[in-house]
Formats: sequence, structure tokens, C-alpha cells
Amino acid sequence: MGIIAWIILGLAAGWIAKLLVPGKDREGIIVTTLIGVAGALLGGLVATNLFHVAGIQGFFNLSTWITAIVGAAVLLIAYHLLNGQSSGRRTGRRSWRGRA
Repeated sequence: MGIIAWIILGLAAGWIAKLLVPGKDREGIIVTTLIGVAGALLGGLVATNLFHVAGIQGFFNLSTWITAIVGAAVLLIAYHLLNGQSSGRRTGRRSWRGRA
């Protein structure tokens, strides 16, 4: 697949994964696309190594889309976990003036 096909696949897979994974939707289109492309690559790697199935076969192949969406969903969950932990410490600024 060409680079344009990877970007389109990543955007679509990331968007579908966003619909499937519950949580806050703070990601923009760039982060969604990057998570989708990385998820497609990760899903293809896992499918090939664990199940001995070619996960990324072609743009219009159903297994390519399923692999990309599942990979993007896994990465999106990891992103939410990592981002939620780090942003939880930053929220709620407190003023320590006037406290004993």
C-alpha cells in the first residue's frame, strides 16, 4: 500500500476505534490518524507473528481493516491510560494561601 492509503486507513481506523472505545475524546485528527496508522502496523505485526496470518493484505481487504481497527483500539486504550494518569496530576490547581 502507498503512503496515502496508509494515511486514509489510519484515519478511518482511528476514527472507528474512537467510536468503539469509551472515554474522553480529546484527540484531534492528527493524533487519531497517528494512532490509527500505528494501530494498523501493530495489528499487522501481531497478526503475522502470533496467528501466522498476513494482517495487512490490501486496502480493500476486510482482514486489513479489522486488524487496523483492533490495533488502533488497543493503542487508543493505552493512550487514554497514559494520558489520563499524567493529566490527572495537573488538573485542579490549588491555592495554598490561607491554609494552616
